[in-house]
Amino acid sequence: MDHATHGCVLLLDGTPDGRRGALPNPTAHAIAGAGPRQFLAAASADVVQLPAMAGPQSVLAYLQDAARVPGPLLVWVTGHLMVPARRSTELHLALRESTAATVRYTGLPWEWLTRALREHTGPTLLLVDAEADAHTWPHLAAAAHDGRLAGGLPVCGVVTPAPGKPAQEAGPYTRSFLTALSVGHPAAGPTLDPAVIHHLALTQASLPEGFLALQSGTGGPVLANRAAPAPAAAPVAPAAPAPPVAAGPPPAAAVPPPPREEEDPLPRILAAAQAGRHNEAGAMAAAWEQQALRRHGPHSPEAGLWIEVRADLARLAGDHPRAAELWMSAASTRLARGGPADAEALAALRRAHYCWQHSGERAPRLAPALLALWEQVPDSVEAAADVRARLQEAPPTVSR
Repeated sequence: MDHATHGCVLLLDGTPDGRRGALPNPTAHAIAGAGPRQFLAAASADVVQLPAMAGPQSVLAYLQDAARVPGPLLVWVTGHLMVPARRSTELHLALRESTAATVRYTGLPWEWLTRALREHTGPTLLLVDAEADAHTWPHLAAAAHDGRLAGGLPVCGVVTPAPGKPAQEAGPYTRSFLTALSVGHPAAGPTLDPAVIHHLALTQASLPEGFLALQSGTGGPVLANRAAPAPAAAPVAPAAPAPPVAAGPPPAAAVPPPPREEEDPLPRILAAAQAGRHNEAGAMAAAWEQQALRRHGPHSPEAGLWIEVRADLARLAGDHPRAAELWMSAASTRLARGGPADAEALAALRRAHYCWQHSGERAPRLAPALLALWEQVPDSVEAAADVRARLQEAPPTVSR
């Protein structure tokens, strides 16, 4: 990849005035404040932010200008997706003056956006963190299913059900994606695979029920990797002429060096967690877990270690239900590998039980899986009885 290429980051805020509230769109604000130039795998970049835009033709002009930039193009869309209230099912990105009655004329047709970006000749990535109301949702789901939403572009992101009132903080997917970008990935090269960062964001984000995950295509060299090793120093020229290279594979000097290994990433991860930077710590742990999965496989002790690290990070962050789930996963893996006599399996199960006891209203949902694990362990009558007793105390759930 040519790192000298000039690229572009376009931040498109599709938030109508009716949902803007007292503050600007906090998701768009978080992206703009995170230094978008640093995201792009290019030495220089234009950053264009379009907050509170009025008129689809104006937005289209900016999209077309961005598409003319030859280098990497990152378009990050936030805000509200809508379909007109009557006589149309075409998906639109709401703009400043949009309502369900007027979005057909005041919003940006989604097909305009994808068509403009398909004109870009360099690497392109469309990131989406948007919301949609109940009227729009079935049309949105259909467009995601049949490919109209991606429009042939590399796309990552989420759409969530619109909350009752405007959010006061950035969306959880964007926060997690930004954290993963800031940390990078220790096993990647100079650029990041958007699908990997998307997966890490989904893993770390506490997304609302019913969200729609979007992932399509490959974005190419768009996102820069902050964890990439520095380029190796140029080798000293030999005093004597080098012997000729025989036909076949390229010489070793042309092969890029392997990713730099840290002696032990755990101290840095735990330091971040203890300093309250829980998203950063979780993203680093998830990145190292992905590396272990690729190198050693999903059932390896190396991968299992990182599940346990993420479990403890969730506990430190106060997310006891998530910690219980992860410790149960770790215990299940250790039981399958070492049997019920495995001391480490029993220790993981006890940690899962402790976190489950602090899981509040989510404890009943986790109880059956925890009980099934205890039933595999001899002399666990007391622990299993505790789970059963709490299940009996839990109020019945009401189907909706």
